[in-house]
Amino acid sequence: MHFSTQENELRAFRKALLSWYRTHKRDLPWRRTTDPYAIWISEVMLQQTRADTVIPYYQAFMEKYPDLDALAQAEPESLLKSWEGLGYYQRLFNLQKTAQRLRQQGLSRLPEDPENLRQLPGVGPYIAAAVASIAFHVQVAVVDGNVKRVMARLFSDPFPVNAGTAHRHYLRHASLLLDPKNPKDANQAVMELGATCCSPAKPKCADCPVSLFCEAWAQKKTELYPLREKKRPIPFFSVACAAIVDENFRILVTKRPETGMLPGFWEFPGGKCEQGESEERACIREVREETGLILEKPEKLCTIGHAYTHFRIAMTLFGCRTREKIPALLSQREHRWIFPDELQTLAFPAANRKCMPALHSWLQRYA
Repeated sequence: MHFSTQENELRAFRKALLSWYRTHKRDLPWRRTTDPYAIWISEVMLQQTRADTVIPYYQAFMEKYPDLDALAQAEPESLLKSWEGLGYYQRLFNLQKTAQRLRQQGLSRLPEDPENLRQLPGVGPYIAAAVASIAFHVQVAVVDGNVKRVMARLFSDPFPVNAGTAHRHYLRHASLLLDPKNPKDANQAVMELGATCCSPAKPKCADCPVSLFCEAWAQKKTELYPLREKKRPIPFFSVACAAIVDENFRILVTKRPETGMLPGFWEFPGGKCEQGESEERACIREVREETGLILEKPEKLCTIGHAYTHFRIAMTLFGCRTREKIPALLSQREHRWIFPDELQTLAFPAANRKCMPALHSWLQRYA
């Protein structure tokens, strides 16, 4: 069905979609507010993250940092702890940079214009369009993964949804279908359709409110869309680290640099295994290189898998005791010796957190 040549079909499509959305939309906490700040926080959290995962983070974050002032003045370590486990941490750092910039400019809220929003740290085309349309009712279409999938099927469009120019390509479809009188609900309706009905696998076409307008459905080829470009295999690394306990039953943790991957997080010392190197040998070598401590017979506690955006790891955690004095090498890096109950107070990367149950079981043997 060619929407561009049939205005009546466009109106019918918009009416059917909005009617469905009003009846079937999920009751999400960020849909209960008109506060642009709260809407912005939710949209940033929802990037690359499922709504059910975001909900508890969003509620806790909004309680602790309810406005731009609170966010701008937040202590970095406390702020990082509030985001722990949510991933894609550059989003958080850009949130605070934006809050600080706006406050420095004497502004009490986000700008309404999408182009002005684009000038803020970490705000790309999707966030700008989402905040402008949902918070300020600006007539601009949003394009995220859900929207691209819906558009690919509606128009039986073979353009790969993961291509570098896919956002610009599918924005034309989304802009055409956008209801100019109600861009707030129209944008959320398309995203909701993709999240709950037009899913990647086994879409619920029989329940779809706009299946009559879908070219892929009419051609009985829904399962063929969307198309994706083949990507290179994701690299895999083995990582070994150590939970080092001193004679006072304290655990050594070191802080990652403020730049690079996972900046500002605390972690157990360790690193990548070299080719042909066992996890135990890698642990001993990495700890010696990083801290100057010499480990003897570390005990394997667990091996966990974890996936990052561009690579995967298998992390092996070893436990060991030490009576050594603090070497000079360790004193050059920010570190702490903490008691086991303090592990919950610091922000750790998700891979380290996955190792915590095994670590606590090991520590109980010495309690």
